[in-house]
Amino acid sequence: MTPALTVSLRKRQLLAYGALGLPLAMAALPVYVHVPRLYAESAGMSLSLLGSLLLAARLLDAGIDPLLGGWSDRAASRQRLIVFALPCLALGMLALLHPPAVAAPWWLLASMLCTYFGFSLASVAYQAWGAELGRDAGERTRLTASREGFGLLGVVLAAALPGLLAKDLAQGLSGLAQLFPLLLLFLASWTLLGTPPSAERQPAGGRLLGNLRGVLDDGRFRRLLAVFVVNGIAAALPATLVLFYVADVLQAEAWSGAFLALYFVSGVAFLPLWVALARRFGRVRTWVASMLVAVASFVWAWGLGAGDIWPFAVVCLLSGATLGADLTLPAALLADLCEHPTGGSGEVGRSAQAGAYFGWWNLVAKLNLALAAGLSLPLLDLVGYRPGVAAATAGLAAVYCLLPLLFKSIAAILAWRWRRTLEVS
Repeated sequence: MTPALTVSLRKRQLLAYGALGLPLAMAALPVYVHVPRLYAESAGMSLSLLGSLLLAARLLDAGIDPLLGGWSDRAASRQRLIVFALPCLALGMLALLHPPAVAAPWWLLASMLCTYFGFSLASVAYQAWGAELGRDAGERTRLTASREGFGLLGVVLAAALPGLLAKDLAQGLSGLAQLFPLLLLFLASWTLLGTPPSAERQPAGGRLLGNLRGVLDDGRFRRLLAVFVVNGIAAALPATLVLFYVADVLQAEAWSGAFLALYFVSGVAFLPLWVALARRFGRVRTWVASMLVAVASFVWAWGLGAGDIWPFAVVCLLSGATLGADLTLPAALLADLCEHPTGGSGEVGRSAQAGAYFGWWNLVAKLNLALAAGLSLPLLDLVGYRPGVAAATAGLAAVYCLLPLLFKSIAAILAWRWRRTLEVS
């Protein structure tokens, strides 16, 4: 395990860096959780068509992340790329959350691509900037925790605001989309003006594709990525299906916003605990412990049915508690690997390609979400599930509960097996 070292950045600088994580996370929740149900209900799109379009858009989006990371490594200033990306994100969100009555599939695809481009470029540059700001493992963990802590607050706002702004989901999301650009402007300004620049670096040279391939020669990165893939699928499946599950299995649609808020508030509340445990026991061991808590919560969710509001609230509390660990600990491990990569020969050295590392990382994260939408929604069609039909919910419950349990268990086994190599000492 890596010992805690002196933190050089001041608290206000750590907070300033993390602030941009709030609007970025606010954008992610409606895109990945609300959009499937919004377009299924408001635009009348079939689940199979919707799943196919989401899969296509997310695959295209994920595929460009390593290229955006390489671009970020070659740019003189990562902050300028963030400034360039954010207007695309704001415009895309406004369009995406206002589905039209006609040509909804084309509108969905175009608005998602605009949103994804702005979100992806800003996220990759922002994450790489944070990896370069940290001067040691302890500081990089604090920077990551600040970013992800603000991100969890953003998700709580995104979960709660639609219900507070309007009773109807479509109207609530419309109000959220109109508030979003103002929040984005304010918090991005705080980050860009209040965070010190990273240590002076030379923009990456050489061939872009060659450099991107070279990142994959890092053996520790490949192993960390493998655990992240399996664990990410376990998280993406319930994120895609939770609104369907609450509405038709629990028959408690009115509680959807409260459940989502509880889940993410729990993530915020337990984040300091995971950081403290990581300092004491190591980040990999702490991450594995959080996975086991998540497995226990999904076992319990399998037995729930109509009216089980309070038992599912406990599930949200327990699974939400693990969210902070999932968001912070693997990303902090990756930030260390960016600074101390291991090539094919096993030799450790310093990397100038944080953008490329985070580009591949974000590609995998998005592929997890793409697979969750592109596979789980058609799978629901195959098992006979239809939104609003209470008699066809057994298949939905199985996909929502048992598949995440399986993938989370595999991720915990892999992380434990490789625990001595994933953490840079």
